[in-house]
Amino acid sequence: MRNFEIGRFEYEIICDGVPSDTAVKFEKDGDSLSVYVSVVNDRPRFVILKWAFETGDDLYILGDAWERSYGDLCFRRLSSGSRPLPWYFAATDKSETFCFGVKTQPASFVCFSYDKSGVTAKIDLRNGGAGVKLCGRKLRACTFLFEHYNLPPYESLRRYCAKLCDNPLLPREKIYGGNNWYYAYGESSYEEILSDAKLQAELAGETENRPFMVVDDGWQINRCQGPYEPNGKFRDMKALASEMKAAGVRPGIWVRLLDNASSEITPGMRILRDGERKYLDPTNAASQEFIKADIKRIVSWGYELLKHDFSTVDLFGNYGKDLTDSITNYEGWHFEDETKTNAEIVLDFYRLIKEACGEMLIIGCNTVSHLCAGLVHINRTGDDTSGREWARTREMGVNTLAFRLAQNRAFYLVDADCVGILGDNIPWSKNRQWLDLLSKSNTPLFVSCASVTGEQGADLRAAYLEAQKDHDIAPVDIYDNPVPAVWNIDSETVSYNWD
Repeated sequence: MRNFEIGRFEYEIICDGVPSDTAVKFEKDGDSLSVYVSVVNDRPRFVILKWAFETGDDLYILGDAWERSYGDLCFRRLSSGSRPLPWYFAATDKSETFCFGVKTQPASFVCFSYDKSGVTAKIDLRNGGAGVKLCGRKLRACTFLFEHYNLPPYESLRRYCAKLCDNPLLPREKIYGGNNWYYAYGESSYEEILSDAKLQAELAGETENRPFMVVDDGWQINRCQGPYEPNGKFRDMKALASEMKAAGVRPGIWVRLLDNASSEITPGMRILRDGERKYLDPTNAASQEFIKADIKRIVSWGYELLKHDFSTVDLFGNYGKDLTDSITNYEGWHFEDETKTNAEIVLDFYRLIKEACGEMLIIGCNTVSHLCAGLVHINRTGDDTSGREWARTREMGVNTLAFRLAQNRAFYLVDADCVGILGDNIPWSKNRQWLDLLSKSNTPLFVSCASVTGEQGADLRAAYLEAQKDHDIAPVDIYDNPVPAVWNIDSETVSYNWD
């Protein structure tokens, strides 16, 4: 990208129908470029920018993901062909690195592609699967930022991510502790969670910064769905939170805010997509009040952390792994409020959650990475690891930690997911390596276990102490290895055996 100039590009406007009054303005400031869209009657869908320049094929390219990644991130040769690059990308020849993307919390979804002819950016302005009704508004769609570094790619990307987000929302203390999903998989109870809490408190020892114990899916009436009231196995969630605190842990809880079977919800409160009304429409005023009431009830129970899940797939009908260069594969549908872009709707939804949570810490899972930056404390950046299959932990956990670690503390805390301990399903010789890497990664360390052996307990106690420290860490063998095994940690080279 040595021939790249941010101010030299061509652009195209795509609307529902033939464009008539859509105006696009650009403001250049050094190596940044802000894009503004104004329109009265048109329903714009996309603005596509093309930077044409000559480039060699000796580059390696790393992009980001719409929400979580799915074991699919790695540096790929430019010569292998163009692929969707959501939000930003890094291009490197191993001696210098070029980074290009958009700043966090944009009012549009933005995806890049890069090939030998140059770079293309697709700015998605839609509402649902249709053009947005801006109704005379001047919308700041996004701000592009270009940076060049004579540094290794990880360090380049780490510095670049820090420039993309002006307002990361970070906890004051290190985050660690338990989550019951990867041993219970939804089958749990009041008594089992209290036992988990006591185990986590014992493993943490006398550490002043107390561990969390997160109650994942399975505590509510319906599996993976509201109403968010306790089922018969949990009985009283307020009493459970109180007992967890007395046991020496900080209680956390899981919810899926947009999927609720409550009889209080009317059809008009739900999104109409593909002929179905299933998920709550966050642009509907009654839905907003319903969601806030759910959260405030949980706050009143005494939980200190909220993990909200599934919102991207509920809003747009697809997981990130099934998307290419746009956020939804469904055409023609829209939200109740058609005057806001999809990105604005997601941002408003995250802000509603943050406001309702008050002082609670927030984990986003299946949240849109670039939009939740600054609105969640912790973001689950990869698909699920496993307490049953080592291959899944290797593929999802190690990959997301390596290739999204640059976002840690720049956007939020990166959560590459749990160390799942379920009997002898996974050899401890493998899981203890994942535990060791997580404990030194400066990211949250969550462990899922109902019981541990003597060896496991000793390793977990040491890891919890290690997780209280700051470490200097970077993956090394990142060019041809999607699960890097060599890491620089505190000026030492550490090798892991993930096979």
